[in-house]
Amino acid sequence: MAKRASTPPLPHDRPGLDKVSLQRSISNHLLFTVGKTRDKASHHDWFMAVAHAVRDCMTENWIQTQEQLHRHEGKRVYYLSLEFLLGRMLVNSLYNLELLDTCRECLADLGVDFESIRAVEEDAGLGNGGLGRLAACFMDSLATLDYPACGYGIRYEYGMFHQDIENGEQIERPDNWLRFGNPWEFRRPEISYEIHFGGKVTHYREEDGVARYHWVDTEVVLALAYDLPVPGHATPTTNSLRLWSAKGTHEFDLRYFNEGDYMEAVANKNDSENLSMVLYPDDSSMEGR
Repeated sequence: MAKRASTPPLPHDRPGLDKVSLQRSISNHLLFTVGKTRDKASHHDWFMAVAHAVRDCMTENWIQTQEQLHRHEGKRVYYLSLEFLLGRMLVNSLYNLELLDTCRECLADLGVDFESIRAVEEDAGLGNGGLGRLAACFMDSLATLDYPACGYGIRYEYGMFHQDIENGEQIERPDNWLRFGNPWEFRRPEISYEIHFGGKVTHYREEDGVARYHWVDTEVVLALAYDLPVPGHATPTTNSLRLWSAKGTHEFDLRYFNEGDYMEAVANKNDSENLSMVLYPDDSSMEGR
């Protein structure tokens, strides 16, 4: 296999890891990414600005890790799991980048309380418990030990559950963790695959007697990729976690819409996206099992 030809990188500003550079990056993202001024920004606005600034600090190492792997045609560990219980990623990313104290200080200088910012991050509850947490820890450890790895999972729109306490009892509500967007991910619309379900297999023989088989009458779902960088602790190695979201191959059927059948017009889209809509239930009940 021919090795990929390396091309010089485009001119860019390398994110600084000192307090002044991080503070400036946060301020820039608050204005140009979030679209808020300092006096109008909520805690969540500040979180989004900080998260994007921290992601900037990971991205160059992330791309260089992938390029180095392709350049040397090295082996890679692939970890497949239906669950990745990532939790809140801000503090973990700052810790691995050795920027936790620096971020606290630069936010304090801006008059922003770090604890208030970290508290508003949505928990990516893409797992039910031990299996999902173990998968997330494996990805963390592989990067820290400089093993090239890539995780594959499902980008559930609704995670485990959102917990409220009412009258001393736990109340479970839908966990819409993506309602404000996910600042850590990179959407990859150019990376999609048709996945076939159901159908039947037909067979026939060619004139020379060779048997041929065709998989027909299938339901087709489009798998769309989202990538998250996974930084190792105190190392430039940054691996990837690729989560897949199910999309309909036909977003909208204009024929049904014009006939007034609005539900049928989006039936293909709804049926397809249900695959990655909600994390499957835990196995504590017979129904879950």
